[in-house]
Amino acid sequence: MLSIRPATINDAELLRTLIRELAEFERQLEFCVIKTADLVRDGFGPDPRFRALIAEWDGEPAGYALFFGYYSTWVGPGLYLEDVFVRSQYRGKGIGMALLSAVARIALQENCCAMRWEVLDWNEKAIELYKSLGAEFRDEWRPALLTDEALRRLAEKAS
Repeated sequence: MLSIRPATINDAELLRTLIRELAEFERQLEFCVIKTADLVRDGFGPDPRFRALIAEWDGEPAGYALFFGYYSTWVGPGLYLEDVFVRSQYRGKGIGMALLSAVARIALQENCCAMRWEVLDWNEKAIELYKSLGAEFRDEWRPALLTDEALRRLAEKAS
């Protein structure tokens, strides 16, 4: 039986494990450097930067969703779904859909105008699912990411 609940500080290590499993699935484990202490600080402190849901199947951790708020100057507040992941042995049971639905419900309860996320271009199964939900793919908008030395160089230009 499926249950979905908000993550608590006691789930920080589990979240890290699930995040690393997702990174491995996405073929990018070497880039996943998050520590349990980072998740505790950033998700469960006085000013949380994210929220998460834990999906359990018969009491066993089966997956998670991690999300946070953003603000669109065109339409207002929204939720950004950073991760949605279901462990391989639990796929095909509707857990991913249940996690997506739970985040969508939170978005509506919080008067958000949208929910957005990214998907890797090779993940055809997920892309088809998202299309079936009515998700728009905005290929004309290209994600940009500034990290490490490039981020430092730009920050140094601030006066």
